Amino acid sequence: HVQLVESGGGSVQAGGSLRLSCAASGYMDSASTCMAWFRQVPGKERERVAAIYSYYVTTYYADFVKGRFTISQDNAKNTLYLQMNSLKSDDTGMYYCAAEEGNCRSSYLPVASEEYSYRGPGTQVTVS
Repeated sequence: HVQLVESGGGSVQAGGSLRLSCAASGYMDSASTCMAWFRQVPGKERERVAAIYSYYVTTYYADFVKGRFTISQDNAKNTLYLQMNSLKSDDTGMYYCAAEEGNCRSSYLPVASEEYSYRGPGTQVTVS
C-alpha cells in the first residue's frame, strides 16, 4: 500500500523560497509511475502545479510557476521535491503531492488530482 506524506511547507515573505518534499512509502514501479504537485486554496479547485515522469525524463509546469518552481525526484530515497523560488502571495495554498502508476505516458501526464491513485494529506504554504 502506497502512502505519501508532504513536508516543508511554512510561512515565507514574498520573493523567498521553500522546498517541499513528498516521502513515498510502499512499492511503485518507476517505469510506470508519474508524480505531481497540486495546490488548492479555499473556494477553488485543486490545480496541477508541476508533474514528472522521471523514467522518460518528462516534466510539466503550469504557466504560473514556469521559471520559478522546479520539480525533481530522487528514486533512491522515494522522495519527490518541489523547489519554489521567487514566491508570490498568489502561491499561498495547500500543496499536495500525488502519484499514479499505470496511467502515465511520456506524452501525457494526468491533469486532474482524481486521475492519481495516491495523494498525500498536504502541506500549507503561506506567502505574505
